Amino acid sequence: MYIHQDLAAVKHIMRVASGLNSLVLGEPQIFGQIKEAYNAAHKADSIHQTLENLFQHIFKTVKQVRTDTAIGSSPVSVAFSAVTLSKQFFGDLSQQTALLLGAGETIELVARHLKESHIGKIIIANRTLERAHKLAETVGGYAIELHEIEHHLHEADIVIGSTGSPQAILKKSHVVPALKKRKNRPIFMVDIAVPRDIEASVGELENVYLYTVDDLQAIIQTNKQSRQTAALAAEEIIEVQAANFMGQLHAISHVNPLIQHFRQQSCDIKDDLLKQALHHLELGGNPEDIIKRLANQLTNKLIHTPTATLHKAGLEGNTPLIESAQKLLIYPTH
Repeated sequence: MYIHQDLAAVKHIMRVASGLNSLVLGEPQIFGQIKEAYNAAHKADSIHQTLENLFQHIFKTVKQVRTDTAIGSSPVSVAFSAVTLSKQFFGDLSQQTALLLGAGETIELVARHLKESHIGKIIIANRTLERAHKLAETVGGYAIELHEIEHHLHEADIVIGSTGSPQAILKKSHVVPALKKRKNRPIFMVDIAVPRDIEASVGELENVYLYTVDDLQAIIQTNKQSRQTAALAAEEIIEVQAANFMGQLHAISHVNPLIQHFRQQSCDIKDDLLKQALHHLELGGNPEDIIKRLANQLTNKLIHTPTATLHKAGLEGNTPLIESAQKLLIYPTH
């Protein structure tokens, strides 16, 4: 267990929300969880003003980290990298069809990333059809068995493989007729299985662009280094924003008691004068005169201390106090 207090606590929650404490540096998932926790607490009416101010400052800080650094722009997971490469190859994925080989955790992540990227259609091919169906339902795709691949390969613009098969599932003999049916429209393939799902010779075919897990690992390593550099810039942003929040918090903690005291003092004056006015009305006094007297007495009572202090400041040449009083006491004209 660990405990953080004051500035250290604010820095910690900002670092966590920005993904600097995550296993995958800069990943946005934890921020989503923090926002869910905040929303749940909000619905339960369990966030007081200080926490509300802190969370708003956290959201602002995370946005600045995401905008001003490259902490989240470079994919560092195999699944995300595979989808990112597909997007770089095709641009808009809304008109593309993806054929996914397998239905394990990695393919599930690939499918979710594709869905978030608005892929046109997803086909899940798996040895166990039931598992393929289960995944297909969550991403709006449809399922087939592995032996049906060659009947659907011509539909696929993107093929991503991650099964546990000990030998290649997709062979050159499957791909050649599919390319003919596609009239040589390109197929982008990513093989992230170990051992490989896609026969190496497939990459020799014209209009097939095949990436392997080794290619992805090289990209991921470069991107990890990029995120490490971005993390240093993110730390600087968090240092500044945490200090800003603590400054605001200290200012509020000092000024709130003053505001409460001022309000209470004004209410006490009002209550005292109102009591006198009601007493005079009970004695049969003229209501108009009593109201005028109440208004004059209330005004004089409320402005007495500020005007006396200002008069003294004028005699002493206390310009800062006079300038502050002008901001505090003079109402805007419009």
